[in-house]
Amino acid sequence: MQDFTALELTADSLLERARKEGAPLIDGERVTFVWHGEHAPELMGDFSGWGWGGEPVTMTEVESGTGVWTYSLTLPLDAYIQYAYVVDGQRVRDPFNLRVKVDSQDEPNSFFEMPDVQHTSLIKRRRKGAHGVMTRHTVENLFHIVGSNRRVHLYHPPTTEPVPLLLVLDGQDYIGQGRLLHMVDNLIGQGRIRPIAMALAHHGRQARVVEYGCSESTLAFFVDSVLPLAHENLNLLDIDENPGAYGIMGASMGGLMSLYSGLRVPHIFGKVLTQSGAFHIGHHETVVYELIHSTDVKPLNIWMDVGQYEYLLGTNDSMYKLLQNKGYNVDFNVFAGGHNYMSWRDDVWRGLEALFGPERDIITVPSPTKRGEGT
Repeated sequence: MQDFTALELTADSLLERARKEGAPLIDGERVTFVWHGEHAPELMGDFSGWGWGGEPVTMTEVESGTGVWTYSLTLPLDAYIQYAYVVDGQRVRDPFNLRVKVDSQDEPNSFFEMPDVQHTSLIKRRRKGAHGVMTRHTVENLFHIVGSNRRVHLYHPPTTEPVPLLLVLDGQDYIGQGRLLHMVDNLIGQGRIRPIAMALAHHGRQARVVEYGCSESTLAFFVDSVLPLAHENLNLLDIDENPGAYGIMGASMGGLMSLYSGLRVPHIFGKVLTQSGAFHIGHHETVVYELIHSTDVKPLNIWMDVGQYEYLLGTNDSMYKLLQNKGYNVDFNVFAGGHNYMSWRDDVWRGLEALFGPERDIITVPSPTKRGEGT
């Protein structure tokens, strides 16, 4: 990231461009944010860690007294970025940018795309061929989750054969923003993955960090409540006859809980897909590090991805190296985006292909020579 001054442009010319073209202004790889007001707002986004992995950006007044403030940086031509301004402690969208996404915390984010962005076409509903069937359920549970019940959507692919299950955390977000149902339909229809069923479990919005923070109670909810519901309504492979055939996936804290679940019950969840996993909580390592360091290598296939412009890049890279050095079968991809569902949905198909593609149906058990290795 590099800061440029806008001295070669006048305040009037910047405002004219912003009003005409919208903001930010994009000139090749250079991106310029423009604000008009008496005081400069804070600017934060994927490129600054959203206040978690870095400080909000300070904007510079172009000409003293004009109230026109700018900040510029360079980005790859295929980057997708979300951002927001903060005024008097409140997040506000860019008034020069009509493109807005509401994030998983119900916050409005402005967004923009660099000229070479190409979003996946897998999210479009298939016009021809069979489709899977989705049903909606409510799971009652008085002990393992915050609140007495939780919504779960079940998806069965267009086949009569028994299939593996993929448990999807933050199910409502992967259904809405992630468009996962259409994507899986298309991947199955194109023969790029084997038919899979899905249980898309909704999170408790006020308790998500607690429930997904390596919680044994949440794991018990998955195993004792969600899996029986899935077995009752879906034609699933027998997990006792096919140990490790099921998968689990999630993003951010959901990615952390997915890896934790695989490490704890690999005989059930032998396929783990994490997107931008939050493997640290604050500055503290979570217990997944101790599980990896202090236990034998589990028979897991793991897919990890993370955005190039997010604060979790470093911890995800470190986790990948730890798993790889320990002897786990793990793939890792860095995409040109940030911590948001648009970026995750453009990359998640790669993880689905890696874990459920025809050539990856059998869990790879690490060689005994790698057991017990440290980092």
